[in-house]
Amino acid sequence: MRNKDSLPVTRWRFAPGKEDITRELARELGILPVISKILMSRDIQNLDDARRFLFPSLNDLHNPFLMRDMKKAVQRVIQAIARKEKVVVFGDYDADGITSTAVLLRFLRPLLPEIDYYIPDRIAEGYGLNRNAIDVLQRRGVGLIITVDCGVSDREEVQYALTRGMDTIILDHHEVPEELPPAAAVINPHRRDCPFPFKDLAGVGIAFNFIICLRGRLREAGFWTKRNYPNLKEYLDLVALGTIGDISPLVDENRIFTKIGLELITEERRVGLKALKEICGIETQAIDSNRASFCLIPRINAAGRVGSPAAAVRLLLTDDLDDARELARLLDGYNRQRQAMERSILEEILAEIDQTMDPLSRSALVFASSNWHPGVIGIVAARLVDRFYRPAMLISLNNGIGKGSGRSILDFNIYQGLKKCDSLLLSYGGHQYAAGISIREEHIGDFRRLLEKVIREDVQPGNMISQTAIDAQCQLRDVNHELLNQMTMLAPFGSRNPEPILCVRNVNVAATNVVGNNHLRLRLHGDGVSCNGIWFSKGHLARHLTSGTTSDIAFTPQFNHWNGISEIQLKMRDISVAEN
Repeated sequence: MRNKDSLPVTRWRFAPGKEDITRELARELGILPVISKILMSRDIQNLDDARRFLFPSLNDLHNPFLMRDMKKAVQRVIQAIARKEKVVVFGDYDADGITSTAVLLRFLRPLLPEIDYYIPDRIAEGYGLNRNAIDVLQRRGVGLIITVDCGVSDREEVQYALTRGMDTIILDHHEVPEELPPAAAVINPHRRDCPFPFKDLAGVGIAFNFIICLRGRLREAGFWTKRNYPNLKEYLDLVALGTIGDISPLVDENRIFTKIGLELITEERRVGLKALKEICGIETQAIDSNRASFCLIPRINAAGRVGSPAAAVRLLLTDDLDDARELARLLDGYNRQRQAMERSILEEILAEIDQTMDPLSRSALVFASSNWHPGVIGIVAARLVDRFYRPAMLISLNNGIGKGSGRSILDFNIYQGLKKCDSLLLSYGGHQYAAGISIREEHIGDFRRLLEKVIREDVQPGNMISQTAIDAQCQLRDVNHELLNQMTMLAPFGSRNPEPILCVRNVNVAATNVVGNNHLRLRLHGDGVSCNGIWFSKGHLARHLTSGTTSDIAFTPQFNHWNGISEIQLKMRDISVAEN
């Protein structure tokens, strides 16, 4: 087993580039060559694509009516408005589902006074439509169910609702089964017959496209002549949170939504998000994807994980600041519970790994326990993937049935992998990097062995090593204020548009010291200039980086603001020490 205190073993992957294209982008767009190299690393190689990326605009959204069944869905809702039907938005209990629910309710409440929502209990009901919920909705007199961020795999449940006199409209983005549910409309860009060009919308992005279409059709019918015409841009703060929370690729439409939406959150247009920023202590700060990911979204998610998702929905719908502050305090309490549960589970698993196995000899990490809360195991699975770079599946057991949540690595599509294990599963669903399962306890051992076999067959051994994707190689003197200012045009950062990682060769380590909670601070020299670096949670590696060590470094440059002073700092990603 590799020594825990040794330098990390990763594979540096350099993006291919063409000097002529790099120069053209830099010249035509007035950007630095390093920025054009970063664009090329994201497969942006022509001027039109680069302009759309650097300057996102709502004018670049695709025609939402290209989504299969969009016209059917819009017509069915217009019918419900005319009939004054009772309509329920059926959501999911994560940030994507909660924001999707809020978007639809915000738009539809003025049109459908009796509209309501239903989000299933994570533990008692599980994900998606279920018969008990449908029975409850029937007793309420509901005529139409609109599912968001769920539904596409619920064929039997949609059929059951139909027999009870209820139509269903499905707005979902998860993998599509071979046979669609018998719904009035199934809107999902992953449908094989869907010509919509961008396939990677979050559920909230699909909900937003839906209200664009509905607003347009109602306008054509003269509906808004005596009513306030809704400004849909005001919804993009919610769309941004759901998109980031679902770890959807921040490219194409998602990039447009999040860029504008984060600006709205900074401006505090929505009372609920103002209160949430206050409880996080970031009310005076500009909100970027990192602050959204690590401050706002975990508290929204925590409601569905260990509390009531209704509290999060109410926070996003309220216009009363006092009410919002009370709800924000409630969500903050849920989040503290969630953090404590995660720490306990992670420590238990790491202790088991330390005593019983070499994790790097495994192709998958599968653990199960009856003591784990099913609402937090997905996050712990993600922690294990980050630490060991192996697909991980954690299973919470209850009365002989396990509910599992898994996360994966770059080169393994966990949803497709689970397809090859379906004979051992009661159910499964998800997408490339995250999935959930239901399994009988006695089948877990066989499932673990089969999943390992599937991964060994699908993934080359060399790809089971953590990878550091280098966007551009440069000199230390290139890392200046102009570069960092231009890098802000590349934000927001996230899936498929991560923070840029640069590489500089032959840098000398002048000094190191450990600061804060085991963070390694470095003083680096190269190209006649000096710079400070910080490597978070890596203080134990200081002994490998003595003064005078020559190394290649991978880092993300950033501004470090401290005591009124702003300086350039390198956020370290990896170090390769030259061998003597």
